[in-house]
Amino acid sequence: MDKTLFGVENLDVYVVLGILIFFVLSEIIAGFLASTKRNFGDWVQEAGGFFVLSLLIKPAIVASVFFLGRFLFPSAQNAIGEWSLWLMLPFYLLIDDVMQYWYHRSAHEYEFLWKLHRPHHQAEEMGFFVSYRNAALYYVLMPNIWWVGVVIFLGGVKGVALGLILKQLVIIGSHSTLSWDKFFYNRPFLNPVITLLERIIVTPAFHHAHHGKSMADNVSDPNANFGNMFSMWDQIFGTAKYTRQFPTDYGLVNDPKDKWTASYLWPIVGSDKPGSEIARDYKREKTTTLEPSRVELEPNKTYLFCQCGFSKNQPFCDGSHHGSKFKPMPFEVKKKIKARLCNCKHSKSSPFCDD
Repeated sequence: MDKTLFGVENLDVYVVLGILIFFVLSEIIAGFLASTKRNFGDWVQEAGGFFVLSLLIKPAIVASVFFLGRFLFPSAQNAIGEWSLWLMLPFYLLIDDVMQYWYHRSAHEYEFLWKLHRPHHQAEEMGFFVSYRNAALYYVLMPNIWWVGVVIFLGGVKGVALGLILKQLVIIGSHSTLSWDKFFYNRPFLNPVITLLERIIVTPAFHHAHHGKSMADNVSDPNANFGNMFSMWDQIFGTAKYTRQFPTDYGLVNDPKDKWTASYLWPIVGSDKPGSEIARDYKREKTTTLEPSRVELEPNKTYLFCQCGFSKNQPFCDGSHHGSKFKPMPFEVKKKIKARLCNCKHSKSSPFCDD
C-alpha cells in the first residue's frame, strides 16, 4: 500500500516546516521579531518546546501506540488502509479537533491541567512559536496526539499527513502576529467571506481574544474560544466570542514570572517564586467573607466581579479563577455610586449584595 501523500514521502513534514519558515520570515520582514521583548526563557519554552514535541514526544507516543496496538489489537492494524483520502481526512481531523477542544477547555477548568497549560498564557506577545508553549507533560497527556498514533496504526497515514498540514496552517496562523484576517475586516465587501471563514476555522482575532490578559478590555476572554482548528466547537458548546478586535495586553494578571524550568518541567520542578501557582507550598484558598465590600464605582469603566471566591482582591477578579469552572462577571455602572458588592458569592443580584 502506498503510504506517501501525493506520491511524496514525508511531504507533511516538509510542508509543516515550510509553514513555520514562512511565518518566521514574514514576522522578520514585518519587524515583529526585531521588536520582541522575549527573553531567553521565552525562546527556550517556545522554540525548544517545538523541537522536543516534534522529535521526542510525538514519535514516542506513536511508537507506544504501535507497541500496544500490535500486542492488544493486532488484527486492527491497517484496518482503514484502503479508505479514500477524503474519508480518512475528516475521520482523523474531526475526532482530533473535538478531543483537543475538550482537553483545552478542561485545562482551563481543572487546576492540575491548568498548571500544565499555564505557560501558554504567560506569553506576553503572540507569535508562531507560542503554539508550542506548554509544559512537557501537557503534550504527553494530550489525547489527540495519541489519536495520531491510533489513526496511523489503523492505516490512515495519508489522512494524518494532510490533516497535520491543514491544522498547522490554521494553528500557526492564528497565533502569529501577522493577523491575516485584518485584511478582510478592513474591506467591507469581503465581510461575507470572513464571516463564513470565522464560523468554520479559528482566525487570529478569534484566538488572540483567548490570549488577552483581562476581560476588562471587552475584547479578551481567556475562558472562551477554546477551538484549535475549527471554531464550530465553541459555537456548538457555547464558548464562542466574536469581536473582530485584538487585545492590547497579553499574558496573565499578577504573573510571578516563573523560570522556564518550572514552567516547562512542572510538576517535576516547582517555582521558587512566592505565591506562584506552581510553587511547592502553594495552596488555593477561599477568600470569601459574609460581609459585603463597600466600594465606590466610576461610570463607563468595566469592572470584573470575582465569582470563584479565590481572588485576593475581593470583590474584584485577580485571575485566580484560572483552573476552575468559574470566570469573572464584567459589569459597568451608569453613574458614580457607592455600592455593596457581594463577597459570599451567593447573592442572586450579583455583583451586588442582596443580604
